[in-house]
Amino acid sequence: MILQADQLSKAFGSTQALDKLSLSIEAGSFFGLLGPNGAGKSTFMSIVSGFLTQDSGSLTLDNSKLDPNNIEQKKKIGLSPQHIALYKELSAETNLKLFGKLYGLRGKELHQQIEYALEVAQLTERRKSPVKEFSGGMKRRLNIAAALMHKPKILLCDEPTVGVDPQSRNAIFDTLLELKASGMTIVYSTHYMEEAERLCDQIAIIDAGKILRVGSLDTLLQELPRTNLIRARANTLDTQQAATLSTFGDVQQTGSSLQLQTAPDFKLSSFFKWTEEQNLEATHFQIAHPSLEDLFLHLTGKDLRE
Repeated sequence: MILQADQLSKAFGSTQALDKLSLSIEAGSFFGLLGPNGAGKSTFMSIVSGFLTQDSGSLTLDNSKLDPNNIEQKKKIGLSPQHIALYKELSAETNLKLFGKLYGLRGKELHQQIEYALEVAQLTERRKSPVKEFSGGMKRRLNIAAALMHKPKILLCDEPTVGVDPQSRNAIFDTLLELKASGMTIVYSTHYMEEAERLCDQIAIIDAGKILRVGSLDTLLQELPRTNLIRARANTLDTQQAATLSTFGDVQQTGSSLQLQTAPDFKLSSFFKWTEEQNLEATHFQIAHPSLEDLFLHLTGKDLRE
């Protein structure tokens, strides 16, 4: 394991940000911390990177107790914080040069890392442009690139896609997956369940400073009760058809959508036979697959984004 937390706790006044949190992260993995805002994700990242000190518990990095004053240990960690940590008046290249020098890079090595980081951020052509002229997505990519200047073994990404457009989000995903493929360990915090589902090998569901579950996506979703969930637009069914729908299971209407939840042993073939008899198009119906959003609701009784 490259990073281990054991009974980690941190309070801010009467607020318990982390509550005896324990987890283990394998080297080379893409590890997701999934939870709502205020769950403790940023607090955990800040403790690992040395910006905060835990009240109790311990952290181990590469089989050695993590010491926030140990410079050699800190060089193994890169942090892309939730808030943009760049000098907006300076160019992309100058920002990277500054961060590189802070980590002791000089001469040829510094130049090589700047070129590498600009390529990672897809900003080589904009290297001389001041950061204040960049879009939100460009700033986010440069934020990550700055965290890579010293060649860390583990990269902490705290909500790296907040406020960016879909195209920039996909570019960030591609960058992180390439880093993971090269052997880097990625720890990624998010409150977007679709990001965790798309990117992460292992996912820790966190709420109120506690780890509720840890596992692969498939393992976690196995905890959900087995049901069939079918959604349809209400305006695709006439009054009689909508009434008949309830004979197949529990029906709820949310806005313009009808949601049918059947028993676990219900045979979908009988439902779709009925739709054929009614001359209803299959495209009118959607079989909903279980998601991490459903699991979070199952575990906590509340929505992931509450």
